[in-house]
Amino acid sequence: MLRCRAVGGKDQYPHSDITEKIIGCAIDVHKDLGPGFKESAYENAMLVEFHAKNISYVQQMPVSILYRGKKVGRYRIDLVVENKVPVELKCVRNINLEDRRRLLSYLKATGLKVGLLVNFAKPTIEIKRMIP
Repeated sequence: MLRCRAVGGKDQYPHSDITEKIIGCAIDVHKDLGPGFKESAYENAMLVEFHAKNISYVQQMPVSILYRGKKVGRYRIDLVVENKVPVELKCVRNINLEDRRRLLSYLKATGLKVGLLVNFAKPTIEIKRMIP
């Protein structure tokens, strides 16, 4: 079962200032490129936007999955912005339950408070802000 806490307005999300900047960059990228490219093109375009706006990030950040203190797996988060917000980029028909669960797992593994799922594949960009 997917659990996600509902929050009032956008300013009540943790790090709403950072998430708003990321969303603005994603919208700019989508306006210029539109849908239809591979995820890697959108990821690289996001880096161009972050650089232009002086936003710090880590690309393809490795995350270890621990169980009882033992490393049992490893994932890579597409982008982590300002060391506070993981961003998973998608080029899919629809963001599904698995995508949401993965982001929530990343939040749990990293201890971060809010994350974004961004889907560039639609004519109108799809963005989901999630908190554990």
